[in-house]
Amino acid sequence: MQKQLEQITQDLNSAWQKLHLDEKLTRIAELEKEVADPSIWINPEHAKQVHEELSALDNETHDWKVLKMQVEDITELIELDEKDLEEEISTQLQSMSETLEKLKKSLKFTGKYDHFNAVLRITSGAGGVEAMDWASMLERMYLRFCEKQNFKTTLLDRVTGEEAGIKTAVYEIKGTNTYGMLKSEHGVHRLVRLSPFNADNLRQTSFALVEVLPLIEANNDIEIDEKDLRIDTYHSSGHGGQGVNTTNSAVRITHIPTNTVVAIQNERSQQQNREKAMEILKGKLVSLQLEQQAESINKLRAGESASWGQQIRNYVMQPYKLVKDTRTKFEDTNVDKILDGNLLPFIESYLENLH
Repeated sequence: MQKQLEQITQDLNSAWQKLHLDEKLTRIAELEKEVADPSIWINPEHAKQVHEELSALDNETHDWKVLKMQVEDITELIELDEKDLEEEISTQLQSMSETLEKLKKSLKFTGKYDHFNAVLRITSGAGGVEAMDWASMLERMYLRFCEKQNFKTTLLDRVTGEEAGIKTAVYEIKGTNTYGMLKSEHGVHRLVRLSPFNADNLRQTSFALVEVLPLIEANNDIEIDEKDLRIDTYHSSGHGGQGVNTTNSAVRITHIPTNTVVAIQNERSQQQNREKAMEILKGKLVSLQLEQQAESINKLRAGESASWGQQIRNYVMQPYKLVKDTRTKFEDTNVDKILDGNLLPFIESYLENLH
């Protein structure tokens, strides 16, 4: 039993350091102190952000704190060296060992932005209505996946096709390690199937681009030089009551050095759209920075994103059924199950290949 406890303690301490749990607990204490001050509600938006950060950190650390207390308690019991406690101690050690193995899955999320919330953007590729229908199928797949993971999704922008499907859709996704979970989906997704949109029912290949970006909150210390931005406003075609199409509430921001463009129209005011567009732009530039391995955002180069060049997954529905990841070679023949949001095996395979 002593040896088993030593192994659990060693693994726990190692994971504790890798996940920076002491720093997170210190941050929780700071946030709890801020939340206890009634003046926090002078700025409701800031108060909301603080509560969301506190809730996320609590979720990340709670089970680890409980396990650490259990290890301390069991250590004291073993030191008592009471024979009649051996069975109870053995059962507790086994339970703690199983809990630790489950918790160690979070060690896959040690990237700088893995614990951030995410922005999911789906864009139809060349191929007209076929590609737009494929983009809408991917949209449903990811919404179903988020539902299964208890992630909160908020629609930020959506442009539908004239006949079917979508041209683009942008969602904000919030949950534990959201970006870390979804970053495996970033890239081009290819569908092969019999076309439901032509009379001959011919086999058709369609493409859609999925972008997964870390959601960089407005108060983050990532700075973008104002002179590098071009900000345009235009009529919104989204919701907004009587103001729709009568005020320039939609916002388009272009990062000139990289020609990166973000457009948002789903919020109810120009200011809200601008703030959300800036958050997404920061995420895009951070994603570019990771791709280019650049030291900073100021050193990014234009035209070097691999977005449309990297085909990451094939979904074949005809002449056979198979979903295959081109990076990990992981595959599954149950295409319908995958399209219904059962993506965890693909995500876990990708994460295992990173470590």
